[in-house]
Amino acid sequence: MPFPIPDLSQRRLPALAVTISLVLSFLAAIGVVGFNEVGYRRSAEAVGQVALHERVRLSLHALMQSVLDAETSERGYLLTRDPRVLADYRQATRQTSDDLARARELFALAPVPGDAFDRLSGLVQAKVAEMDQLTQLRARADETDLATMFPAGMDNELMARVRVSISELVTHNAAEIEQRRGDIMSSLRTARIGIALTSLIALMAFYRSLRQARALAAANLQRKEELERERDLLDRLVKKRTARLAELATHLQNVREDERAHLARELHDELGSLLTAAKFDVARLKSKLPAESPELKIRLQHLTETLNSGIALKRRIIETLRPSSLNNLGLSASLGILTREFSEQAELPVRCDIADVTLDESSQLTVYRLVQESLTNIGKYAEAGAVDVQVRALRDGVEVVVQDDGGGFDPELTRSSAHGLEGMRHRVEAAGGDLVVESRLGDGTRVRAWLPGAAALPT
Repeated sequence: MPFPIPDLSQRRLPALAVTISLVLSFLAAIGVVGFNEVGYRRSAEAVGQVALHERVRLSLHALMQSVLDAETSERGYLLTRDPRVLADYRQATRQTSDDLARARELFALAPVPGDAFDRLSGLVQAKVAEMDQLTQLRARADETDLATMFPAGMDNELMARVRVSISELVTHNAAEIEQRRGDIMSSLRTARIGIALTSLIALMAFYRSLRQARALAAANLQRKEELERERDLLDRLVKKRTARLAELATHLQNVREDERAHLARELHDELGSLLTAAKFDVARLKSKLPAESPELKIRLQHLTETLNSGIALKRRIIETLRPSSLNNLGLSASLGILTREFSEQAELPVRCDIADVTLDESSQLTVYRLVQESLTNIGKYAEAGAVDVQVRALRDGVEVVVQDDGGGFDPELTRSSAHGLEGMRHRVEAAGGDLVVESRLGDGTRVRAWLPGAAALPT
């Protein structure tokens, strides 16, 4: 808002005062521009370095992921000799080479002391060469015992060295980022002090403009009202978009479950019939073999055991994709099977207190996935000694509690990329419920969910 022209007939400023005001204004303008430019240049340079080191960090994570993908595909091929898995492995090794090349380009711009990256490059190349050798050996080998051909842990040491090397580079990169951030804060402090000094000079030059405070206050009030209207409009837009995103996430979740169910049915119908037919054919062949063919009988017995393993694997995959026990046995029995299998696999005692409750099919699946995800997290991270699973009917709904006595964690420091808890929370909230996660370091974790619209079955 322009300042009003003072009434010179009532008050005339001496020429010296006008000159001093102009000089102070000029000096203040030069000071503000100078400090701002210096601070901008230093901050821009530091921000560029931070962005570069952030790209380096991302490239290291991408390299680690591609190596893990290659190792996973390699082990899958060693187990199955599936050409499709081999193709995935080839793609993963090519991606590893590309990620290593990109990382080398970035480290050329942000070098590290010593030959740390060269050591990492050599380890990654050695790991890829080792995996290539194993896949080639597996491709030429007959159907023999994999444990004899490839002893367990034969490549764990090299993979561990790759992890350590990448961790060292990430740590060094994080230190560089912190140093650049310190440079940014230093530049900002310098600019802040300089601008404060020039602001004092500006106040000395424009102290007479205080008479315009009322007009400026009115203008600020008007601007504030405009901003409040804009903020309200933005709040409504954000709520609308958030609701749409929640609907989309729920739709995608339902589509995912439908696809899992479809895939489970296909595996059960098609693959199950193929494996069962193959098993019957082997049984007929075995019954027709002459008694003087013990070697063939042994091989047919081995083939029968392999088919049994394939059928068991098919069942585990189907149950993971879509637990058939939910439709056949109900929620309580399904959770009992789930907790029992987890207890056997993780070798952890699981105490279950699961009541019979009435829930629709969608809510039953929500409860099952909640318990499944919680047990998976416990098995991976908690290092617990015991687990407690409770499902009980309340007056206004159903309460589900999964608790362990493990190491716990700080919910405020949970990585943004860890989406398991958020996925559980969305499932429960989409069903109209509420999810609370209580945990402290060294004091275990308690996941509690409440779902509405349910009651206990009559006994």
